[in-house]
Amino acid sequence: MASEIKIQSTNFENLKILAEYCNVNPILKRIGLRWKMQLLYCISEEVYQFSKLKKIFPTISDQVLAKRIAELVKEELICKSLIPDTVPQQIRYSVTDKGNELIEIILALNSWGHKWER
Repeated sequence: MASEIKIQSTNFENLKILAEYCNVNPILKRIGLRWKMQLLYCISEEVYQFSKLKKIFPTISDQVLAKRIAELVKEELICKSLIPDTVPQQIRYSVTDKGNELIEIILALNSWGHKWER
């Protein structure tokens, strides 16, 4: 459960400054949530079911995994569909065109990081 930030706290002041002076902060805040981009990347690599994602990231709670997947669906970075002829009915996740554009950016950041890491 996330706690509210006190108005008189340093964290509140930091967030206020970032909101005023850093134009990229809103998008970085949205995509920077723990697990989010890693899940998007794995889904783009054909890891497309909840149970398979859970095996790759065993320390993520089911609640957080479900929440991050729901956020990716809501933001239209992934879509979900039913796998035909499965009992019980199973869901498959796949990356949308919008999500693939973001994957290209992630891969470019990865290349940049490898180029400049010391």
